[in-house]
Amino acid sequence: MAESAKPRVLILGGVGFVGRNLTSYLVKNELVSKVRVVDKVPPATGWLNEDHKAVFKSPIVEFKSANLANQASCSKVFHDDSGAYDVVFNLATETKCGQTDEVYKERVLDVTVNCATEALAHGVKRFIQMSCARVYDCDKEESTENSPLNPWTQVDKFRLKSEEALAQTEGLNYIVVRPAIIYGIGDKQGLTPRLIIGAVYRELNEKMKLLWTADLKMNTVHITDVCRALWHLRNVGGRGEIFNLCDKGHTTQGVISTMVSELFQIEHDYFGTILSNLARVNMTSAVEESNEKHLAPWSTACARDGIENTPLSPYIDKELLYNKHLSVNGRKIEMTGFHYDVPEVNVKLLKEIVEDYVAMGIFPPSLETWKMLV
Repeated sequence: MAESAKPRVLILGGVGFVGRNLTSYLVKNELVSKVRVVDKVPPATGWLNEDHKAVFKSPIVEFKSANLANQASCSKVFHDDSGAYDVVFNLATETKCGQTDEVYKERVLDVTVNCATEALAHGVKRFIQMSCARVYDCDKEESTENSPLNPWTQVDKFRLKSEEALAQTEGLNYIVVRPAIIYGIGDKQGLTPRLIIGAVYRELNEKMKLLWTADLKMNTVHITDVCRALWHLRNVGGRGEIFNLCDKGHTTQGVISTMVSELFQIEHDYFGTILSNLARVNMTSAVEESNEKHLAPWSTACARDGIENTPLSPYIDKELLYNKHLSVNGRKIEMTGFHYDVPEVNVKLLKEIVEDYVAMGIFPPSLETWKMLV
């Protein structure tokens, strides 16, 4: 395809985990003629690895800094003298739990409304909204796109409000994507905190004990499949259609904990339902105590290896530690011709995340226990 015939793409929130990987996928596969990446965080301070830094230096990639919650700032990033954008990926959203409703309204709902308004005004052909599978009820049964909605956390409530706002934007051709837990290189909030906690228990030389049981469902999808799916959906599905993304592995807490234990050569166990329910009575105190226990040895390991600054942390918000199952049916998108290249999580893929962070100098190499066994 001639370069001029390839789509022009706008990635909002493009320096984040999904955005940097999507930019890399589009550039490396020569799928677009231009990518404009928009984010409040510039690439230079966004903790990009060397591969992603190189991608952002591509002549077809342009970065714009903007606060998308501000309508005037948002309008500027949609304007381009060289032409309109064909596809907009809205990945710009607050992802951290534990913020106030005012923060979520500004950084989730207001951002979505502003971006949708500008996309419509600028004649965007397809607007793809990244949501989350935590908007579904936390049932053991797999959630399809038509399952009951009951957002787990405050940020997920505002994600659902954003979906509803899109439905009210008459004339906008949009798609909603609801992924399971996304993991892979660049992940900081999906499975990475559990990897760090595993490393912490290696540092402590203690057994890792977790709330609830091994069968707590924590379904997953790899970042490469998320990027492929987002691109696939640029011309698949009708206005307002929803697509879940989830691999075939039926991932549980037990699956992840077993892999983390293998990786860091530690033992693990569970408090079980009875003790976990007792902790739930005062979950704030229990989680604070747990996070404090993990933060100290993590800081010790970082200091020992000369790491003065890292964005990585073993901290997990209490909203994500309740006995809630993330069980997702990701098969609908396969009916459109899409297939998952990564059918399930495995130790090798988790190791890649850690090794990438070690190479960046933000994860203590002394905790790479598998290298000690070679």
